[in-house]
Amino acid sequence: MQTDAETMLCDADAPHITDEREAVRLCRSLDCPVLVIGGDQDKIVPPERMRRIAELTNAELLVIEGGGHAPHVRYPVAVNHAIRDFAGRLAPRPRQPAAWPATHGRRRRALWVSSPIGLGHVQRDLAIARALRQRVPDLEIHWLAQPPVTEVLAGAGEIIHPASAAQVSESAHWESESADHDLPAFYAFRRMDEILCANYLLFDDVVRDTRYDLWVGDESWEIDYFLHENPERKIAPYVFMTDVVGFLPTDSGDAREARLCADYNADSIEKRERFPRLRDLSMFIGSFDELPDCPFGPGLPQIRSWSQRWFSSVPYVLPFNPDAYRDRAGLRRRLGYPENQPLLVAAVGGTAVGINLLELTCDAFARLRKQVPDARMLLVTGPRIDPRLLPDIEGMDKRGYVPDLFEHLACADAAVVQGGLSTTMELVATGRPFIYFPLRRHWEQQHFVAHRLDHYRAGLRMDYATTTADDLATAMRAALAQNGTGPGYRKIPRGGAGRAAARIAPLLAGQ
Repeated sequence: MQTDAETMLCDADAPHITDEREAVRLCRSLDCPVLVIGGDQDKIVPPERMRRIAELTNAELLVIEGGGHAPHVRYPVAVNHAIRDFAGRLAPRPRQPAAWPATHGRRRRALWVSSPIGLGHVQRDLAIARALRQRVPDLEIHWLAQPPVTEVLAGAGEIIHPASAAQVSESAHWESESADHDLPAFYAFRRMDEILCANYLLFDDVVRDTRYDLWVGDESWEIDYFLHENPERKIAPYVFMTDVVGFLPTDSGDAREARLCADYNADSIEKRERFPRLRDLSMFIGSFDELPDCPFGPGLPQIRSWSQRWFSSVPYVLPFNPDAYRDRAGLRRRLGYPENQPLLVAAVGGTAVGINLLELTCDAFARLRKQVPDARMLLVTGPRIDPRLLPDIEGMDKRGYVPDLFEHLACADAAVVQGGLSTTMELVATGRPFIYFPLRRHWEQQHFVAHRLDHYRAGLRMDYATTTADDLATAMRAALAQNGTGPGYRKIPRGGAGRAAARIAPLLAGQ
């Protein structure tokens, strides 16, 4: 994460040694400690050369069995730890006095890693964490997270691990990959290897500097991947939670995407089945019927049946009790909205990906006001989009981050949102009519979220690329007209947070 293409290209102009005698002389002239690392299946630099260099320099030699060329790319955790251990032996850190509290007097401690993509993960994580503390009252939770998640955690009075500030931003990467309501999410995921590796290695340091009784990861893909690559690094019970299982291609004309999705899925399936006990608990958030019933790829298992085998399921976790928000008139009075004016809420989550949809929504609302003059709209841009970038329209209130957004959604007559799972499911829970626009080429929103919403018979799906402002204004007016009749969604099962906590709590027993 600290170099650039120009620096790497400097090697192209460097002098290369072609004379073996000169190479031998240079190796023997080294008077510093040397570590040589190489793969025994390297087809570019013969393993014999690696061993000869180690012999000539009196070096330590690390052979990656089964490794090919550039083992630091394919096996970064093993290579990084080898380098750090080597440097540490040459310049050891000053030893600090050790302190170890007696087990019977020590509070139980968990490290919780919450996904930084959007704000829905942290809301459900907080709900589960609160339920878990009710079962394990002495539990102390440290959070390893990134902005904007850290702002939510700080507002909730949680302990944010100081190492959080050293993480490489995932949200910035996702935003850099998006434009015009289009996010090729699978390719974006494949292009963040360096980010995931850096953040995993930071996690690895954290859990060795502090003794934790439990690790919890909510879609902590980097931790899950590198632990399965390096299972010996697991030193505590580990819980992995997710609401999506696998990748599915989004572009029927892109054969490469379909091929790579299947390849990645096959690799993940092989790792999971090879190390079945690495995760002490694999938890799917939702019922298995909410997963698509299709294969991971040609010749691979069905997503739903495979998930039933390898995951336990808990009801979808909501950060609130929908029954507490049935009195919409009272809720509007508390939040300061007029009781008898049509109210719409538009929101796009915690990243900057949704600015194009917000611009379309502003245009559509201006047109709607000509037909419904007393209509009002709360436009929530999220913490990454400056509300001042969007036009001022009479009847529209623009805000950045809105705590407890679900309350505003619950009292709205209709909503316009992206295809993110958290916001759409909050609308399902409160029975509000809504229009949603899945991001183009975003495999989760296009396949998994859309299937789940179809399962609940919820929402009107629209395509951003083919929707005009007039189209959206018409859909808004139709959604407002549903308000008196109710959309007739399927009910979301209750108690997800409590049941998740009940599954996690036994892993802390006896610690």
